[in-house]
Amino acid sequence: MKNFALALLFCAAVFPAFADKPTMPLQPIASLDVPRYMGTWYEIAKYPNRFQKQCVRNTSAQYSLQQDGSVTVLNRCQLANGTMDEALGEARQIDGAKSPKLEVRFAPEWLSWLPWVWGDYWVIDLDPDYQLVAVSEPSREYLWVLSRTPQVDKVRYTALLERLSKQGFDLQKLELSPQGQ
Repeated sequence: MKNFALALLFCAAVFPAFADKPTMPLQPIASLDVPRYMGTWYEIAKYPNRFQKQCVRNTSAQYSLQQDGSVTVLNRCQLANGTMDEALGEARQIDGAKSPKLEVRFAPEWLSWLPWVWGDYWVIDLDPDYQLVAVSEPSREYLWVLSRTPQVDKVRYTALLERLSKQGFDLQKLELSPQGQ
């Protein structure tokens, strides 16, 4: 038993990512009113990721509900040279009409039959007024904090960060997303 404990300590020291993994499954909010969620959301903070590394400021997402129930997603951000970059995608709700679990894809439509082009988009925290939201996925590898306005009240933002910490998110990884200019 002593050797097993030493092995666990060794693994935690050599592979800290394994030691830091939350043990509880990620919990999305109870339900989502998708039509109410539509519109523009400004990125306030995020976990750094490879597909947004070119974005330097003014990152936003525009969601539009389609007649078939799908959602058109238009992500925009400003590049270092001042131009705006855009990515057009589609989201679909999974697990029922009030489910806070969606899947999103930015691959061409003709590839939409492939399951791996769809990424999880779970609403994990949302204020009652649909003004401030946190979005992630089951592994907690990605995290976005979005707001209806480019700036957020510090008290509300701090309270959201406390809730995210309780859900097992590493707040040290979170980086602010500049808005304006």
